[in-house]
Amino acid sequence: MRSFARPIIAVSACLEFEACRYNALSVACPLVRDLMPFVDFRPACPEKAIGLGVPRDPIRLVRDGDAVALYQPATGRDVTALMDDFTQRHLATLRDADGFILKGRSPSCGIKDVKVYPDRDPAKTPITGKAAGLYGGAVIAAFPGRAIEDEGRLENFTIREHFLTRIFALAEFRGVYASGSMARLVQFQADNKLLLMAYNQTEMRALGRITANPGGRPWRETIDEYETHLRAALSRVPRFQSNINVLQHAMGYFSEGMSASEKRFLLGEFETYRAGKIPLSAVTGIIRALIARFGSDYLSRQTYFAPYPTELVSITDSGKGRGA
Repeated sequence: MRSFARPIIAVSACLEFEACRYNALSVACPLVRDLMPFVDFRPACPEKAIGLGVPRDPIRLVRDGDAVALYQPATGRDVTALMDDFTQRHLATLRDADGFILKGRSPSCGIKDVKVYPDRDPAKTPITGKAAGLYGGAVIAAFPGRAIEDEGRLENFTIREHFLTRIFALAEFRGVYASGSMARLVQFQADNKLLLMAYNQTEMRALGRITANPGGRPWRETIDEYETHLRAALSRVPRFQSNINVLQHAMGYFSEGMSASEKRFLLGEFETYRAGKIPLSAVTGIIRALIARFGSDYLSRQTYFAPYPTELVSITDSGKGRGA
């Protein structure tokens, strides 16, 4: 069993931490609850932080020329400057965050699909478009390559697996970065080879060249370049076929010892996964059982087969946003 570094996750405080929504309620988020034993959360409520109180009159995004403003129709207050000031100060404290879980569709925290109204007239209800909230949009701009999701999207098992894989990989890398050890970087690259192969083979090869360091470059120069390529490698959900290619590669280690019926069963599970009917973790769990049965020092070290704690494995799926 592998050990896991503890990711640092910034989270909207209304997601399980505080009853701080505009209506003085909190929002249930099973993943946040499940993550509590494994990550270090940093909760914050931007709206409460700028003094809007709990409960409070709702705020909304409104058109302001080519930009958007944050406006409270009931009071006529424009709180854009207050939110921008809080955001700038708060994000400066989160430079070591591995990921963010933000309240979806919130005019402050939303990362997409937040309603934008045409102007400050509270009587006008038709929306003119959608955007990120002021705080959520700033997070996306300030932290490229970080794992950033809202609680709604994380109900989809493909998006959730991708998010969990990223935050635990980035947390482990944060320890490598702090160590100043080239030997640890080499081991990190070796242990994540199949994970990187599934995510992005071009970046996998680039990371291999950086790790080899043929020119003997200084540590900081090497590790900074590695970090840039690692974040790029993990930025997109792997294609089903990319994962199946890696799974078939692993299956090859055991094919001689497997019966024909076992092979048919496993190949059938690959196709069930390809159809989006089961999560990747269901298939990698079978490979882990084969590793335990037949043994393989190389595969047993690969993070691909246990990218995050097994306690976080869940097959629940909203069916929304699949493959996004």
